[in-house]
Amino acid sequence: MRFLRYQFENNPPQYGWLHEGQVGPLDGSPFEGYRRQEATIALEQVRLLPPVIPQKIVCVGRNYADHAREQDAEIPEIPLLFLKPPSSIIAHQASIYLPPQSHQVDHEAELAVVIGRTCRWVSSETALSFVFGYTIANDVTARDLQRKDGQWTRAKGFDTFCPLGPWIETDFDPADALITCRVNEELRQMSSTREMIFTISQLIAFVSSIMTLEPGDLLLTGTPAGVGPLQPGDRVDISIEGIGSLQNPVRSSPSIFA
Repeated sequence: MRFLRYQFENNPPQYGWLHEGQVGPLDGSPFEGYRRQEATIALEQVRLLPPVIPQKIVCVGRNYADHAREQDAEIPEIPLLFLKPPSSIIAHQASIYLPPQSHQVDHEAELAVVIGRTCRWVSSETALSFVFGYTIANDVTARDLQRKDGQWTRAKGFDTFCPLGPWIETDFDPADALITCRVNEELRQMSSTREMIFTISQLIAFVSSIMTLEPGDLLLTGTPAGVGPLQPGDRVDISIEGIGSLQNPVRSSPSIFA
């Protein structure tokens, strides 16, 4: 099933579900008790919002060997973790803004795991039972700042640096799904989730041994090779087989002073 957050006309934002191109409201939250109402609103009539508002976004660096090699970096022996702030999230079709502090901002296509139940110290054998569903993320990165700073908070944390969506897919097999990223229809990234160094089960077990994961939290599972720079006027289209397509235009940052 596909769950989303949306706004219809002047109504408040709410959770919904998608069936054959039609949106239906949910009474309640998909992470708690809910009841589906009839799907009668055409998808084209609603404004899609980020499908979830997490407490935290846990990301995995260099989880594809080919990406580690293209960055001239060692393949990690244990998962390499960092965080992105929830304030970096934007929705499908919202604009990525290039900050004036950076001269090289790259796209990074990623599968995002949405946690469904509170988990701490879970085993890799039981880890997938704590997953609610999956969505698409773009771990936008100021590459020059990442290299300069050594740690990644600034490079990964700008507003608009976590496009997410368009919805959460609960009926998805992450074992071998094709990930592609196109910029202005030019193919930049193409790989499969089977190329991950650490599996989703291993990642959830590892992260939950460090911190409690709450319903709605996000785990970004790493990007394959082919990351590249973005320019104002570009359009980024990330697709994951079995989920859909996340599309975002790229713009210069608006004036920082009034």
